[in-house]
Amino acid sequence: MARVLPVLGLFVLCCALAASQETRDKLEGIDVEEVCQDRPGDEYFRLDTESDCREVYRCDNAGENGGAPRLASIKCSGGLAFDITRQTCDWKTNVKNCDQNEKPRKAKPIFKTDEPICPEGKLSCGDGECLDKELFCDGKANCKDESDENACSVDDDPNRAPECDPTQCALPDCFCSADGTRIPGGIEPQQVPQMITITFNGAVNVDNIDLYEEIFNGNRQNPNGCSIKGTFFVSHKYTNYSAVQDLHRKGHEISVFSLTHKDDPNYWTSGTYDDWLAEMAGARLIIERFANITDGSIIGMRAPYLRVGGNKQFEMMADQFFVYDASITASLGRVPIWPYTLYFRMPHKCNGNAHNCPSRSHPVWEMVMNELDRRDDPTFDESLPGCHMVDSCSNIASGDQFGRLLRHNFNRHYNSNRAPLGLHFHASWLKSKKEYKDELIKFIEEMLGRNDVFFVTNLQVIQWMQNPVELNALRDFQEWKEKCDVKGQPYCSLPNACPLTTRELPGETLRLFTCMECPNNYPWILDPTGDGFSV
Repeated sequence: MARVLPVLGLFVLCCALAASQETRDKLEGIDVEEVCQDRPGDEYFRLDTESDCREVYRCDNAGENGGAPRLASIKCSGGLAFDITRQTCDWKTNVKNCDQNEKPRKAKPIFKTDEPICPEGKLSCGDGECLDKELFCDGKANCKDESDENACSVDDDPNRAPECDPTQCALPDCFCSADGTRIPGGIEPQQVPQMITITFNGAVNVDNIDLYEEIFNGNRQNPNGCSIKGTFFVSHKYTNYSAVQDLHRKGHEISVFSLTHKDDPNYWTSGTYDDWLAEMAGARLIIERFANITDGSIIGMRAPYLRVGGNKQFEMMADQFFVYDASITASLGRVPIWPYTLYFRMPHKCNGNAHNCPSRSHPVWEMVMNELDRRDDPTFDESLPGCHMVDSCSNIASGDQFGRLLRHNFNRHYNSNRAPLGLHFHASWLKSKKEYKDELIKFIEEMLGRNDVFFVTNLQVIQWMQNPVELNALRDFQEWKEKCDVKGQPYCSLPNACPLTTRELPGETLRLFTCMECPNNYPWILDPTGDGFSV
């Protein structure tokens, strides 16, 4: 499959504002003000469809001082063309819209007018039709021009969650702050435990079980005498459920990472309520049954590719009693952000994949992923965009660099508001170089030499936030004592290796490792229990 390449890396910034003679000739006689009227400054378009499909333009407002708009010309590298719909360069064979000048425009509702267009309680569609306010951004097109579903971002949704109101938002059920940096309970930073969450995404199986056993060997203990814990976002295919059962027995948190892990990002971004229900509640059902987890502790989820599913995802979560999501990223900032509840508006910009953050109020916690600062020398290097998964920090090439990243980001959190530090991994990255794993273990042991750093699960972070206590009281903090230091043997030493098929995956025979009885079919999206299809 051809790979879509990043926009800026493929552009030859041939002309930008100081245009070439060829471009100046092309712009001769064009009314730039007319072309740029009501056009977003970050949208690329063609002036005609006759010329090279590589070249596009955008409107530049001539700097902060305004002035007449200008056209910036930008060109994809040779062999590529510009996909006007996706606003990116791609291989020529993949681009089917060279005959289009601009991205298709969607009708927008009319929210801001000098005089009200519609009676109270109603809003105007793009064509002037008035509809009840509640019908806007409800996931169904009600306006004839469908404009009621075209302005539904966190900022635009007319039914969006209100700004944080501390008088209406009280622990243990609700937590918010204006910029997301406030410490729960108003505790002084020096009295706040520095919590570190180590999370892994993907299937649990023979490829990574040894890594997990080495990191969480039972001998590394937090200052309260409990062994360190991690959170595992488990995807279904290729997972060994007897291994998941043992991780749970040892006190680690098991959460869901979807049933199919489909590689179509739009499937997640635009997923319906039923899609999210089948994927996440279905994955939980499979884990509970085949990893024999019966205590109702699977309450968290992460979206594949961090493709947040907007309000539909969170409506499903509330209905199915998922307590938290861990998919939304917060841009690298001077002070990191604490997890928050979504009763009120999220306290940072929606900058995740495809920008489909929830705009409405939801009774769900967000275990926000603070981006990591990946600069090699933060005192000297220019700023770089942050990275949310450790393995997405593309400039890490050695164990030493990884060690510097860990310690610098620890200090960023520890020396400011002590918001939890999230270290999020795919196991394959840690296994790709022995020095990465060694450096992580070295960092963990170094941190455990202190008396105020705790490696905990996402749920344990929420438990502390709901009942914030100072460092000197943490040894007796009961919520962190459950499965404190587990001894004993796995539930079964020889799990069933069930060779299974399903009509949903024709031609595939997959092994399901479980200490429980083998099902009839390989569990999949239409048959999560493996009992067979219901007609």
